[in-house]
Amino acid sequence: MEMIALDKEKIIDSLRDLPDKTTIEEAMERLYVLAKIEKGIKQADEGQCVSHEEAKAKMKKWLR
Repeated sequence: MEMIALDKEKIIDSLRDLPDKTTIEEAMERLYVLAKIEKGIKQADEGQCVSHEEAKAKMKKWLR
């Protein structure tokens, strides 16, 4: 898995938004999702994505 560097403030804000009573697993899941979102944004910025039409064509093949 590629490690994604997150801004410390984004991490702190994300954890601050959790309920007062939360589990470590919930906090870890929140940070994992945040990292995946950041990775997706980075890939999109670098042009590493497919168009809507390409995605539909791939889905059509998978759903035969």
